Amino acid sequence: MNGDFMTQDEVEAMLKSVTGDFTDAVSNNTTGWDIDAATRATMKLDPFITYGKGYEYQLKKNYRVKTKIATGEAHVSEFIALDADGTITILDGYAWDGPSGPAIDTTNFMRGSLVHDALYQLMREGKLDREAWRQAADEELQRICREDGMSSFRAAYVYSGVHYFAHAASMPEEGSNTFTAP
Repeated sequence: MNGDFMTQDEVEAMLKSVTGDFTDAVSNNTTGWDIDAATRATMKLDPFITYGKGYEYQLKKNYRVKTKIATGEAHVSEFIALDADGTITILDGYAWDGPSGPAIDTTNFMRGSLVHDALYQLMREGKLDREAWRQAADEELQRICREDGMSSFRAAYVYSGVHYFAHAASMPEEGSNTFTAP
């Protein structure tokens, strides 16, 4: 080892010494991964990771609920589908930041924040007209929070907060929320 850094040969030797069983399992596709051995073999080894920032929660099961955002046409994103009748489906693995601003992440706020964040994401991606549907998305947040037991006072405060201060969150994103390390 050279100072605090390992040479490429040292890294390869270390990886070979600790990955034998795992490598065999991956080669035989006994890991449950959807990527087959041929695809993995063509993937470039990369010294960098690529990640996003800003998410605190991740959905662990598909979620579907009826909203009043019935646009008459479907709007689909990688993890979100808003049907023409207003039914939104959010797929397992979707990540969101939960309640924003000076808010406390309580259980009666989580479902509303999930749906609201998904609707705002569709707006940011240009898949849902924000001028036509932003207020309805804010009202859905308030409605769901009330359904989940939030007091009417707090739900009104939540609605006012997003309605007056979250406009930028519905705007198309400039730049990227993707970073690399090291």
